[in-house]
Amino acid sequence: MNAMDRIGASAIKRTKFVTAVSEIARNALIYGGGGVMTFHLHKLAGRPSVLAECVDHGPGIADVDRALQDGYTTGKGLGLGLSGARRLVDRFAIETLPGEGTTVIMECGAR
Repeated sequence: MNAMDRIGASAIKRTKFVTAVSEIARNALIYGGGGVMTFHLHKLAGRPSVLAECVDHGPGIADVDRALQDGYTTGKGLGLGLSGARRLVDRFAIETLPGEGTTVIMECGAR
């Protein structure tokens, strides 16, 4: 049983969370040179949730606000990865230091 099943998330919530996690993991591989993704059972507003944290030690993101805009890319993609992932989860946070890496935290509740 996966973490989203354990908290009783609907099929739609599970799909959104998996999509967001996949996009951030892909970014860590392509732009961050790899990374580590961890998952934790958590609570969001007092309800069960799953928290995913992705940490890479790549070059970091020079302008986070710009990187979170739809259509902005430094690669060959559509520029919808970070902004799309943010829309798919209940909580999204990003911390980055140029030259030191990036940490993305995403959280999704059962409802």
